[in-house]
Amino acid sequence: MEEEASSPLQVLPQWSYRILTHLGNCHGLCRQDGHTGQFGAGTESYFSLLRFLLFLNMMASVLEVCMTLLPTWLEGAPLESPRPNISSSCGSYSTHTQGLVSFPSQLFNLLSGEGYLEWSPLFYGFYPPRSNVAVTYLCSVFAIGLICLLLILHRSVSGLKQTLLAESGALTSYSHRVFSAWDFGLCGKENVRLRQRIILYELQVELEEALVWRQAATQTMGQRAKVWLVRLLLNLLVLALLGAAFYGIYWATGYTVDLQEMTLVQQTPLLKLVVDYLPSIFISVVNFVLPFVFNFIAPLEGLTRSRQVVFILLRTVFLRLASLLVLLFSLWNQITCGGDREAEACKTCGYNYKELPCWETRLGQEMYKLLVFDLLTGLAVMLFIQFPRKIFCGLCPGALCRLAGNQEFQVPDEVLRLIYSQTVVWVGSFFCPLLPLLNTVKFLLLFYLKKLTLFSTCSPASRTFRASTANFFFPVVLLLGLVLSAIPVLYSIFVIPPSKVCGPFQGKSSIWAQIPESIESLPQTAQNFLFFLGTQAFAIPLLLISSILMAYTVALANSYGRLISELKRQIETEARNKVFLAQRAVALSSTNGLFDHVGSR
Repeated sequence: MEEEASSPLQVLPQWSYRILTHLGNCHGLCRQDGHTGQFGAGTESYFSLLRFLLFLNMMASVLEVCMTLLPTWLEGAPLESPRPNISSSCGSYSTHTQGLVSFPSQLFNLLSGEGYLEWSPLFYGFYPPRSNVAVTYLCSVFAIGLICLLLILHRSVSGLKQTLLAESGALTSYSHRVFSAWDFGLCGKENVRLRQRIILYELQVELEEALVWRQAATQTMGQRAKVWLVRLLLNLLVLALLGAAFYGIYWATGYTVDLQEMTLVQQTPLLKLVVDYLPSIFISVVNFVLPFVFNFIAPLEGLTRSRQVVFILLRTVFLRLASLLVLLFSLWNQITCGGDREAEACKTCGYNYKELPCWETRLGQEMYKLLVFDLLTGLAVMLFIQFPRKIFCGLCPGALCRLAGNQEFQVPDEVLRLIYSQTVVWVGSFFCPLLPLLNTVKFLLLFYLKKLTLFSTCSPASRTFRASTANFFFPVVLLLGLVLSAIPVLYSIFVIPPSKVCGPFQGKSSIWAQIPESIESLPQTAQNFLFFLGTQAFAIPLLLISSILMAYTVALANSYGRLISELKRQIETEARNKVFLAQRAVALSSTNGLFDHVGSR
């Protein structure tokens, strides 16, 4: 498998380049065969994806610091905290706390993003209403999104090439595995043994899928109808579980607001922390329980193991991403009064300023809590479930250990946890600019923890699947997460009015309104050029040129496809000719042998 994102590494600082080089080469999770031989191609693809996401977050962190944080401090540091007397017709905003703050309160503020963290470079409300800061703040979001989009598309296309080659049948025959898969340049017994495991694993995948297809081909019409009926019922069950989960998330988010207004909750820091984390807790519980149900349902559908993994991935990614969208929808319902700007709470300012005077910071805090809680739950599972289970099975190797079962490294769950975490960061990076930096630290810690648990506590997964499936499917799901994360961010930029008492866009009708105002301050020539880019005189020729290039590319691809098909037919003809000539040679040798025998007599 080729090493992704090798050339763009040079744009990062030297320290980040060394970290990525260390992760990729020293441990060999993307190039060496150790992980592939012991745990299969899916595990290798997981660590390759983790390394790629680590690179994306490092790049986003550098851009956020250079385009957002540095301009803010170069033009003069903001106030240490918002003044309590800052008020307007849209309410007031203050994070100032009276008196000394106890250590438990400081810890709870660290976990919830409130208190001293609320007025820090971590969140949107910290940045002052300056024109240059507002422009760089907004441009950093579009720059990060565009670069991530291009890199993910590049990775998806590379994976698609491998998938099409593998699924075409050219490299999936058993003869290729037996006669052409060996690397004669290997040195050392360990490398030879690992290469043998790789070939054995690939043959296992091929044989398992061939067995399922052969069984499906011999089924009667009644057996096929029974299989499809079972699949229909199981998918209805999955839809019912997903619907219940989404309703629970929506209920928990709305009920949190009512609980936060209770006097007992406000006076008890621990209870307040639990209430603040109620949506995150509910989402994490749903994301932890339902994948086990999906893993139990998948074998009952009569699919190949690789397709079982794909279906588990599809259901899990829909669960995780849709649960995040449900949370954002419930928050949007609170911010915009359900979309009714004529409501009493939203009529004055266009948003619910009474409950959410700085709604951007509130959204950033929710994404921050999701990220922190996801990290804490991951650490808790490792420390309190995986390691104790391994120790218990080592001390009690009898019936109790068999009851507990072998602990497998579930690639679909682990991959979807990565994509979910990255989607949360993409949504929250506008409202919490330093969230990519926190996610970089999280992924770096996760890399070593997963490596430790993989070799210490886990066994290879029982569900095998092709490396080509992982190389293409994982980036596509990641691309889906990027597209879904762009929806709430773009809606916030273009539609929802910004907060009037915090942030760099105070007093604007929308966040995007800052861009036309900044363009009007440029020289007339620059203004004319930029406005020309938005006219039909520029868009129509661009569309025509793009259509011509696309038609040329499609025609070229079709010609290459026909050429490849012709070469394949020639190869098949040559193979049949060789078989025919071999049969003729055998027949002639048998005839000559018979004549020689008769002549000798």
